[in-house]
Amino acid sequence: MPDKKKFGTFAGVFTPSILTILGVIMYMRLGWVVGNAGLIGAIVIIVIAHVISVSTGLSVSSVATDKKIGAGGIYYVLSRSMGIPIGGSIGIALFIGTALSIALYLVGFAESFNAYFGFGTSINTIRLTGTFALITLSTLALISTSVALKTQFIILAAIIVSLVSIFLGTSEFATESIQLFSGENSVSMEVVFAVFFPAVTGFTAGIAMSGDLEDPKRSIPRGTLYAIGVGLLVYIALAVFMAYTIDTEVLKTDYNILMKIALFAPAVVAGIWGATLSSALGGILGGPRILQAMSIDKVTPKIFGKGRGKNDEPVNALIFAFIIAEIGILIGELDIIARVVSMFYLTAYGFINISFFLESWANPDFQPTFKIKRWIGLIGFIACFSVMFKLDTMAMIAALAVISAMYFGLQRKEVKLQSNDVWKSVWENVVNKGLKKIDSQVEENSNWNPNIILFSGKSDHQNYLLELCKTVSGRTGIVTNFKLILDKKNSKPPLKKIDQVVRDEMFQDLGIFARQIKVDNIYKGITNIASTFGFSGVEPNTIMMGWPKGLENSEEYSKMTQTLLHLDYNLLYLDFDRKAKFGNYETVDLWWRETDSKNAEMMLNIARFIIASPKWNNPNIRVLFVNNNNVDVSIIKSKIATLVEDLRVLVEIKIINNAVEQKPFYDIIEEESKSTNLTLVGIPNYKIEKQAEFVMKTNNLFESIGSTLLVRAANNFNELDLDIIKANDDLEQQEFI
Repeated sequence: MPDKKKFGTFAGVFTPSILTILGVIMYMRLGWVVGNAGLIGAIVIIVIAHVISVSTGLSVSSVATDKKIGAGGIYYVLSRSMGIPIGGSIGIALFIGTALSIALYLVGFAESFNAYFGFGTSINTIRLTGTFALITLSTLALISTSVALKTQFIILAAIIVSLVSIFLGTSEFATESIQLFSGENSVSMEVVFAVFFPAVTGFTAGIAMSGDLEDPKRSIPRGTLYAIGVGLLVYIALAVFMAYTIDTEVLKTDYNILMKIALFAPAVVAGIWGATLSSALGGILGGPRILQAMSIDKVTPKIFGKGRGKNDEPVNALIFAFIIAEIGILIGELDIIARVVSMFYLTAYGFINISFFLESWANPDFQPTFKIKRWIGLIGFIACFSVMFKLDTMAMIAALAVISAMYFGLQRKEVKLQSNDVWKSVWENVVNKGLKKIDSQVEENSNWNPNIILFSGKSDHQNYLLELCKTVSGRTGIVTNFKLILDKKNSKPPLKKIDQVVRDEMFQDLGIFARQIKVDNIYKGITNIASTFGFSGVEPNTIMMGWPKGLENSEEYSKMTQTLLHLDYNLLYLDFDRKAKFGNYETVDLWWRETDSKNAEMMLNIARFIIASPKWNNPNIRVLFVNNNNVDVSIIKSKIATLVEDLRVLVEIKIINNAVEQKPFYDIIEEESKSTNLTLVGIPNYKIEKQAEFVMKTNNLFESIGSTLLVRAANNFNELDLDIIKANDDLEQQEFI
């Protein structure tokens, strides 16, 4: 079966976006905008609208290059990054806006079509033509979903020819004086902006194409921003041209003036019909998929999630979109529909921008390839709601109320103030509610939020252990370092609570909490702290310490390890190479055993945080797998690549064939990772009687390679099962030897 054709930036993102941007508003209402607002006023409206579209385009492009986009486009991205309540709320607004925009395009088409053939432009004839077009396009969408892409270049060519024809057209409607600002008997600037704004909402068309792109991380930002930029230049140029060549009163009253002044009127007709119909078809294809994706996520009734055919066509969702679009067509007035569409899109765009802001600020896993400053999202959010407030305060309040109701309905949570001290109560409730919410949620295997108890000791390499621990914890992870003061005879009383807190600039600079406590036995002290330390909702999930090299306390070490495993902690033991240290912070090796797939997922999560650390400058990360069973290398590599892609980690995969030689696992590590700056190796399952042997063999390995982090994952991590072999106890017992 041949590979599915992939599209580049131009065909996959730029073209569908620009076809929607240069659409019905440009042909049918831009002249009206210039006539009512004046040239300067029109340019101001165009620029403000594009401030919103640029900020939203930047925000959504950044989020899109961090997340794997599935069905539903923007809804899918936001629901996976910000959660179902926010994503669902925005998704519903986007769906309704998209469905109504179908009506917008078809009413514009009907106005042009009826005027061209002399059918009349009464509201009833527009309704009739628009409805017929809607039925035709909906039927076409059910028959073939590929029509839009197949015809988009022809439509784009028609738009270009129409613009050339307009700029080379007649000057018989030339104005005697240029109107720079809004004059008498003109529509208010708020209304004019509301009618114009849908012209800049087409830039999201390319995001839904992510699955069909050769390089989504490159194409989505570039194609989206190029489309917005070209649209801005065209609108400003056309506005200036109209202001200088067409009388103001003609601009206000004649919606078909572009056809009349064009050098070749049929070219303009072709551009209008092509742009409006392709945009409407795009909405018919895209809108139902938003609703379908929400239904699959149980945001909307499950009936809308049902599909038909091999492509799972959302028939029920299409019917619902058809009904909403038909309601818009029955309104019959393009200006009114445009104002309603503007409110829905402004609401959605506002939340898209603030979602990006919060994602970039709070999420330690947010690592987009397209990086922008987070304040851009904040500016976009403020701009959207400022414009909404200016346009229609009551409509804005109603929109926010509906969005909030949907959000809290999906979340099913309440916040109640319980204190008389207002500000103190606010902070107490924020903290309390946050802790309760965290505590009430089932920890998801795919997301590791590190909360580490660190025992750094007082060695000469303590700083490096602290450094690595902070790297592993990410930007928002919690690290608490414990200094254990040994008092074997237990001759002194415990430290006071105030004395247990360590105030040290080194810890403060790293953002690490520090405590000290007296113990009569180091290993018992570690297990006691692990058993009791923590707070509801933010219990620690990981123990990190230096690797105890000696064998003299191997029995106590073994008991401690078994207790920590029983408590279901992730374990991280660092053997620090005092000479090599972490080298140039350039290379990391992850060793994937056939039988410790949980460790593999944890190591991949650690790799994400290492990549995000400024200390590690774009490190080369390798995943190494020892093939002991003569399995086809391509199969193993393909399975690992799929799992790695799901975790969004860029790594090099190396399969080492060991079926013939059957070299010991540690010997292979020694050969491959001798010069690696940091090596990650999983701690296997082993019987208690193998403890001393494991320590000895591991110590020997550490003598031959650089700094090494031993990893043992808790049960909350997924088993990344390659289904290559079935693990057995005997194999696990022999792996470390």
